[in-house]
Amino acid sequence: MNKTPVENQLFALALQARKNAYVPYSRFAVGAAVESGSGRLYAGCNVENVSYPVGTCAEAGAIAAMIAAGDKLIRRILITADSPELITPCGACLQRIKEFSSEHTEILLADTENIRRTLTVKDLLPFAFNNEDLKND
Repeated sequence: MNKTPVENQLFALALQARKNAYVPYSRFAVGAAVESGSGRLYAGCNVENVSYPVGTCAEAGAIAAMIAAGDKLIRRILITADSPELITPCGACLQRIKEFSSEHTEILLADTENIRRTLTVKDLLPFAFNNEDLKND
């Protein structure tokens, strides 16, 4: 798949972040990179903890970096791992992505060699819970 210049940058950032993943328990490193609505790029990696429920996904780390920098919109997010099958964001990360996405937000799934599939949040989370669900009638 031919990548755009931004996709090349996202891929490189995600691969670098993946190298920094802290995964002493699962040995399954994941990297993620976000392009925000402003065009700035942010990266994250998974960080495990001996108490598994308190670990952090790569997507959550990239989104947290974006929010900490003052951006609020994900234009696209790339997730990469060394796996024979493409990995998708977990349910919690899909909800995180949904929180800061638009109908045009792309989710790029990659192995360590290339982007292999592009989807949208709606493709992966068709009945997402959102702020409209919180409104009282």
